[in-house]
Amino acid sequence: MIISVHQPQYLAWLGYFDKINKSNCFVFLDTVQYKTREFQNRNKIRTKDSWIWLTVPVKTKGCSRQSIAQVLIDNEVDWAEEHKKSICSWYSHAPYFKRYFPFFESVYGKKWEMLCELNIHIIKYVLEELEIATPLYFESQIHTEHKSTRRIIEICQKLNADSYLSGAGGKNYLEEEEFEKAGIKLVYQNYEHPEYSQQFLTQKHPFEPYMSIVDLLFNEGPKSKDVIRETRNL
Repeated sequence: MIISVHQPQYLAWLGYFDKINKSNCFVFLDTVQYKTREFQNRNKIRTKDSWIWLTVPVKTKGCSRQSIAQVLIDNEVDWAEEHKKSICSWYSHAPYFKRYFPFFESVYGKKWEMLCELNIHIIKYVLEELEIATPLYFESQIHTEHKSTRRIIEICQKLNADSYLSGAGGKNYLEEEEFEKAGIKLVYQNYEHPEYSQQFLTQKHPFEPYMSIVDLLFNEGPKSKDVIRETRNL
């Protein structure tokens, strides 16, 4: 059984869902330390000339060691209206805007307190639209005791996984020999980003990879699930 893990990301990119799709179960790392300037509270959407960040403001003052599950959204800033307007501005003419926008409109119409809950709510919706039925778990429910590589191995053991699918970045910090000792096969995700029908394509502004999954959904609609499954990297 293949397992993968990751922090809950905001409007995650295609590779995030590719990893879940290629796993027999997926674990949200909700107890690891929150890191700023990553993808837990922001992501990119395509614009006419390039791309922009959509960032959810969070409360970090005096919370330098907080876990992802503890991160509070800073609702003193009207970020939700800004994100809704940005999505409308850049995707209102996309082929499948009307199909998916009602969901995002409902998301931005609700006052979210916890970043983790917002992210997972969106991720679950996207998984359903992509017809990915991989079982989801939370690290907080598994009650891990270790850190770093040993944390991952402990998760694999508690869920009876014999293989671990890591992002390519894992090569920089995972202790590969520990997986071998534990009898767990370590596989790296070698993701080849597909090109799909995207708005605003010109010679000066070609296809922009690594956008949020919303870019794929609004442009490709139901065919998005096929785009996700086109990659072969295991």
